[in-house]
Amino acid sequence: MTANDPDTLAFYADEAVRYANQTQARSFEHLDTYLALLSPGASILELGCGGGDDTAHMLERGFNVAPTDGSPEIAAEAQKRLRIPVSVLQFQDIIAENAYDGVWASACLLHVPRTALPDIISHVHRALRPDGQFFASFKSGTAEGRDRFGRYFNYPSPEWLRDAYQADRWQTIDIKTVMGSGYDKEPTEWLYVTATK
Repeated sequence: MTANDPDTLAFYADEAVRYANQTQARSFEHLDTYLALLSPGASILELGCGGGDDTAHMLERGFNVAPTDGSPEIAAEAQKRLRIPVSVLQFQDIIAENAYDGVWASACLLHVPRTALPDIISHVHRALRPDGQFFASFKSGTAEGRDRFGRYFNYPSPEWLRDAYQADRWQTIDIKTVMGSGYDKEPTEWLYVTATK
């Protein structure tokens, strides 16, 4: 089962410049909370880096970041901004083993089809070192669907996510519900998931 939805990738290809260069003010509070779980200079694999805002913040904080995005067009825009290599990486192509202290996946795994998500989480688990920290965020819901831009979302519940993560192989899984928004500017209930290998 592929983790790539053609319509979602087409949206990001068409919107790459606008999406990657959004100028809205944003908070790094939840990112800083995550970074506090890691040792100074820890190595972090970032999935779905978008325009590179989080990458830039992590680099400024002294972390060793490997930014990636599944959209070649978005990755190219992020690389222009960051002036470091940004790899094109599809989630199912994560092959690293025991390589990273952290994996940061903000608002990207929410596009993975429900049937493919447990396998993708397994790839992330393998890529982490023992005690590694994995953050991912999802738009909460009860059934998969599409937004007004045609993008696919898996819209999980906390209970569904715990099953997808196969909770017994993680030391801890913390799921927080946070109200916010996204590219569509719609009020959104988010699920912030932090798991310790």
